[in-house]
Amino acid sequence: MRLGSRVSAHLALAPALLIALVAYCGAMGWTIWISFTASRMLPSSVFVGLRQYDSLSGNERWLTSVQNIVVFGALFIVAALVLGFLLAALVDQRVRGESLLRSIFLYPFSMSFIVTGLTWRWLLDPTFGAEKVVRDVGFAGFRFDWLVQPDRVIYTLVFAAVWHAAGLVMAIMLAGLRGVDPEIWKATRVDGIPSWRVYLSIIVPLMRGSFATALILLAVSVARLYDLSVAMTNGGPGIASEVPAKFVMDHLFDRGNVGLATAAATTMLITVVAVLAPLMHWQYRRPAWRRA
Repeated sequence: MRLGSRVSAHLALAPALLIALVAYCGAMGWTIWISFTASRMLPSSVFVGLRQYDSLSGNERWLTSVQNIVVFGALFIVAALVLGFLLAALVDQRVRGESLLRSIFLYPFSMSFIVTGLTWRWLLDPTFGAEKVVRDVGFAGFRFDWLVQPDRVIYTLVFAAVWHAAGLVMAIMLAGLRGVDPEIWKATRVDGIPSWRVYLSIIVPLMRGSFATALILLAVSVARLYDLSVAMTNGGPGIASEVPAKFVMDHLFDRGNVGLATAAATTMLITVVAVLAPLMHWQYRRPAWRRA
């Protein structure tokens, strides 16, 4: 009976496994192969080795996008983790209106990045956004035009992305905080240990699993950053806020350079795997009693 149940389970999962192999693994392998060909507007079978990758390494737009994603990723992940944890610590104090606060903090995550990007684009637009509002109330010299400043525009993407993701991190951290043994707090209060020291020395280490989960989700968001950049700046001014995913999409559909686009996509894949694989292995291969 057990053997029959296993066979039935495997047969039920077979279509999903087949779809995953064909749609995901097959498409991934095809993309990697095309990156070694001379494909332009249409895929080609002419093998050119690493020529596309050599062109990619000297492409100013690609190098700018890589620099932007590194800056964005570092600031976004750190800010979202810190702000999400602080919000979770606030809500964990059993404050009045806790359910309302959780809903408010989590609400931005319910919106798409397109909506988030357009909202922040309006807020930061120098002609009718926050800058104009502050000037209209009497501060004529106030300036906050980062959205049109090439050296600062990437930080506006960070603001919007942190606003969007902080609620999700808060929910993950709150679940971790609620899983901490209340006796720990009682013992630290008896010993007179300050709350900030308890968080840093005891609570945060106990929440390694929550931090790892949030880190993986945020890192995935960084790797697939596209719609927020398009909605807020469309990569501008110039190429100042260009990101790798936009580089791939533009060369794939607008510039008719499939080979270069797939080379960039393959480079992104290798980078994501190199960063996330060790973290996921560390998180999910540890003994269960050490994941708390």
